[in-house]
Amino acid sequence: MSQQAWTLDVTSYWTRLVHFFYMRLSDMSYNKTVDSLGDYSWISWFLEVKGNGFICRVPTDFIEDKFNLIGLEFQTHTMDLVLEPEYDKHRWNNEVYTADAEQLYGMIHARYILSTGGVADMCLKYERGDFGSCPKVYCKGQRTLPVGLSDQWNQSYVKIYCPRCNDIFQPRSRCGLLDGAMFGTSFPHMFFMQLPAMMPSPPQEKYVPRLFGFHLHRNALVPPGSPEQMPKIQGSSTSQSTFLSSTNQMPP
Repeated sequence: MSQQAWTLDVTSYWTRLVHFFYMRLSDMSYNKTVDSLGDYSWISWFLEVKGNGFICRVPTDFIEDKFNLIGLEFQTHTMDLVLEPEYDKHRWNNEVYTADAEQLYGMIHARYILSTGGVADMCLKYERGDFGSCPKVYCKGQRTLPVGLSDQWNQSYVKIYCPRCNDIFQPRSRCGLLDGAMFGTSFPHMFFMQLPAMMPSPPQEKYVPRLFGFHLHRNALVPPGSPEQMPKIQGSSTSQSTFLSSTNQMPP
């Protein structure tokens, strides 16, 4: 096994271990939710896990619709766990079952949030600021949306997308451990296609580098001899040599 493959395997193992540890810690908060709402389902337990605040509830009707499951590979017991109406953590006390159920729910979640109902559910979380805000100064606290860098599982963590500056950032909460495939690469853009009135305008200001109050020339920080300056140097030397050769020629 190569060094890179071994590193990826170790990273994946520790990521799952940390996330499973957070799931264990969430049992106390889940018990409070059960007492207050009377909902014992696995989905309710999963949504209460610390670090899952970016995720919304996918209706069971959407999950049970076979059309929404096309292309997804999963075991029957995994779907049974996701749809478990009375979740018993002692019965399903298996890290593999939990990880498989998390992946299946996450992939279904990525499809649901592209639907009209999913966009509406995520819009409520967006307006509450559940996904955080842009760290850039001139975006002035613009609310963000979650986005994945890949639609494939276990490729990258979730990022947050700022619609004002059109850039992505690392979440500053535990939600940064979520797999990016839970949201996919298309969600923010589908969100604003369905809700164009919520699209913010670009920043009105832009930071300008200054030195003692003076604007810096674009080549001021470019090292001498770098590719950015070479074409200009070559062009100037060529024109200079052409000028010298023309002046040294004898008139006919």
